[in-house]
Amino acid sequence: MFLSVFDIFKIGVGPSSSHTMGPMVAGGMFLALLRGSHFKAHGLRARLYGSLAFTGKGHATDRATILGLAGVLPESYDHEAAEAVLAQNAKDHLLNPEGLGPLAFNPETDLVFDYGPALEGHANGMVLEALDKQGDVLAQETYYSIGGGFVRSAREMAAADDAAAKEAPSPVPFGFRSSDEMLSMAHASGLGIAQMKLQNEARFRSRPEIEAGLSRIWEVMNGCLSRGLETDGILPGGLKVKRRAKAIHDALHSERGQNLQAPHIVNDWISTYAMAVNEENAAGGQVVTAPTNGAAGVLPAVIRYWLDHVPGASRARVGEFLLTAAAIGGLIKTNASISGAECGCQAEVGSAAAMAAAGLCAVMGGTPEQIENAAEIALEHHLGMTCDPVRGLVQVPCIERNGLGAIKAVSAASLSLRGDGTHFVPLDAAIETMRQTGRDMHEHYKETSLGGLAVNVPNC
Repeated sequence: MFLSVFDIFKIGVGPSSSHTMGPMVAGGMFLALLRGSHFKAHGLRARLYGSLAFTGKGHATDRATILGLAGVLPESYDHEAAEAVLAQNAKDHLLNPEGLGPLAFNPETDLVFDYGPALEGHANGMVLEALDKQGDVLAQETYYSIGGGFVRSAREMAAADDAAAKEAPSPVPFGFRSSDEMLSMAHASGLGIAQMKLQNEARFRSRPEIEAGLSRIWEVMNGCLSRGLETDGILPGGLKVKRRAKAIHDALHSERGQNLQAPHIVNDWISTYAMAVNEENAAGGQVVTAPTNGAAGVLPAVIRYWLDHVPGASRARVGEFLLTAAAIGGLIKTNASISGAECGCQAEVGSAAAMAAAGLCAVMGGTPEQIENAAEIALEHHLGMTCDPVRGLVQVPCIERNGLGAIKAVSAASLSLRGDGTHFVPLDAAIETMRQTGRDMHEHYKETSLGGLAVNVPNC
C-alpha cells in the first residue's frame, strides 16, 4: 500500500475536495481522453449523481464542472481567470479547452443534476459526454470523486479492484497495509513512522524534492490560516454566516498577559486556527486537502498550536509531522474512506483528527506505539459523526467541527504520551469500525443535506 504524502496533501481550491476539486480534475481527465481520440466533438454534457447532485450547488460543483471542462485545474487555479471563463460561458454557451475548443456547453441544459439513485461505484459519481452536431454521444466516461480530490474513472476503479484481488507486491520498502504491519516494520527496522514514510517517498523523488514539497505544503497551509485570521465579513452562499476567526484571534491577543487566565483558553487558540482555515475554504480560497477540504483546518491548526504554544517546537520538524500524518491518512483511505459522501464526517474530520494526533505525538517524542495510540483515540471518538451540511454549504456545522476536531487531536496525543502505547482498541479496529459504520449509515447523513442539522435548522 502506498499513497504519497503529496497525494494526501494536495494544494487546491475550496470549498470541497470531492465536490469542487474532484469535478475539476474529472473534467481535465475527460479532455485528455478527447485529445487522444480520432473524432471531433461539437459539444459537452455532464450528469451529476448522488451527493454531487444533492449538495453540488452548495459545494460549487456546477462551477467546478464547467471550469474543469474548460481546462482549469485546482493546482493552477486563478480566481480572476476562472471568473472570466464562467462569465464568457454564461454569455456564449461555449467552452474553449486548449486544443479542442470551441465546444458547446449550456449550463441550463448540459449540466444535469440527477436526484435519482447514485451510481454503483461511489456516492460521488458523474458522467461526462462528448457530443456531435446532432447531439449524439461520441464518447462517454464515468468518473468517481472518491474524497480528498482523488478521482478515478470507472475503468480505473475496476482495475484497482483487480489489482487488490491479486495482492500486487508493494513498490516501496515499507508497504504496510495496516497499523499492525506498520508497527511490526517499525520494530524490525528500528525506524520511526516518519522515517519509514520518507524512505517510501524516496523511491519516487529525491530528498531535496521531498523536503521542498513538504515545505511548500506547510507554506500554503499556514498562508491559508494566516489569511483567515486577518479577514472578516460574511461568507458567500446565502446563509449569511459571519467569519469569526479574526475577531476571536484579536480578542485572544488583547487578553494575553492578563492575570488569572483560565487554562482552557488554549482551546480557543486551537479552535480559532482551525476555523480560520475553514472560513477561507468556505470562501473558495486556496487550501490543502488534509485529507479533505471539509476537514482542512484540523491539521494546520494543530501544527500552528505546536509551533506557537509548545516549548521546544521547531519549524524544522514540520516535515516529520506531515509524513507521520500522511502514513495514518493512507491507512484510513486504503482500508475505509476519507469521503463524507461515503462514510459521513467521521471519515473527514475524524480522519483529520487521527492524522493530526499522530503527527503531534511524533514531534513531541512519541514512540510508534504511542503514535498509533494517538491516532486511534482521535478516530474512535469521532465514530458515527454524520455529514449534514446546512444548504449543502461547507459552513455549518463544518467550520466549528474542525475546531473541535483539532482540540480532540491535541487531547488524543497528550493522552497517548501519558502511556506507553499499549491500549485496548487497535487503530485497525477503529478504522474497520468506521468503514462498517459508514456502510450502515443512512444516505441522508452522508453529504446529501437530506437529514440532521441540514433539515432541522432554518436554511435561509
